[in-house]
Amino acid sequence: MYSINSVVIAVSLFLLILLANEAAYRIVRRSAATADQGLSSQTNAIQAGVLGLLALLLGFSFNMALQRFDARSTATIEESNAIGTAWLRTTLLPDETASEVASLLSDYVDVRLEGGGIDMANPARREEIAARTLQLQAQLWQVVIDAAASDLPPAKTSLVIQALNQMIDAYGKRQAQLDKHVPEVVLLLLFVIFIVAGTILGAAAGLAGGRPLLATVSMTSLIVLVIFIVIDLDRPRRGLIQVDQSSMSALRLQIDNEFAR
Repeated sequence: MYSINSVVIAVSLFLLILLANEAAYRIVRRSAATADQGLSSQTNAIQAGVLGLLALLLGFSFNMALQRFDARSTATIEESNAIGTAWLRTTLLPDETASEVASLLSDYVDVRLEGGGIDMANPARREEIAARTLQLQAQLWQVVIDAAASDLPPAKTSLVIQALNQMIDAYGKRQAQLDKHVPEVVLLLLFVIFIVAGTILGAAAGLAGGRPLLATVSMTSLIVLVIFIVIDLDRPRRGLIQVDQSSMSALRLQIDNEFAR
């Protein structure tokens, strides 16, 4: 469902729940006169059970999506910190090598900033950015390895190599977090339970002989709003809720200030 807009999913779910509620209400209302009190009690008990299951799954799904969002935010901060550390340790290299590494790192930050804003539904551009990122990583690694093969003290080059290795690892971790989503089967199960809950609510209202329309619409709206937030949290670089890239932007500004000196 990743290719489908989250607003379209939320609106469709809202209409399906109301449609199921209305259909169940009309069908049961016709036979409500012949229904006994026991049937109404059983329906109310089933309704309470389904709503309880619905609340459980909503909480589970929301927590899962929120954890993944937090993990992506943390991975972004860790990557910017790793790049910043590599940038600071370039001063341990000879001036010519340090200048080359600093220039490559500056380009690397630009690529990572651009990559952080690309819609996950745009695979072609994502692949281009990934290829450019790997190319810069290879160039940085080669320059540092060549510097390590020279007469530089091993202690200095090892610190730079360590920082560069951590930077590459941070990139891999951030990319892995982008591919973690709430399982689609969980969302589909939620949608089915939502529609079933709407059906049972409509049936219970039909047996009772009336329904609070405003309350029904309000509850349905709140349920759909929660599922919309779950879906939006689960869609990095797409939707209203975006991972904050201020740490990477701050690093970009810091590097610009260093070059301006």
